[in-house]
Amino acid sequence: MKMHVGQRVEIVYVDKVGKITQRQIEIKSLRDGMLRATCLSSGTPRVFRIDNILAWQPTKVKHAG
Repeated sequence: MKMHVGQRVEIVYVDKVGKITQRQIEIKSLRDGMLRATCLSSGTPRVFRIDNILAWQPTKVKHAG
């Protein structure tokens, strides 16, 4: 997995109860198997287990004008 701090990505994630979600996030840090990020839809900080990320891709940035 080649994600970087500051990068915006879309992830498919399975949580500890098995619920699968799709989110757009901005990566804040990657350490000890954990990814700390800001959820772009809610603006809230989130923590994800890297092992639980099923898929990811860079987000498509929409430009104004």
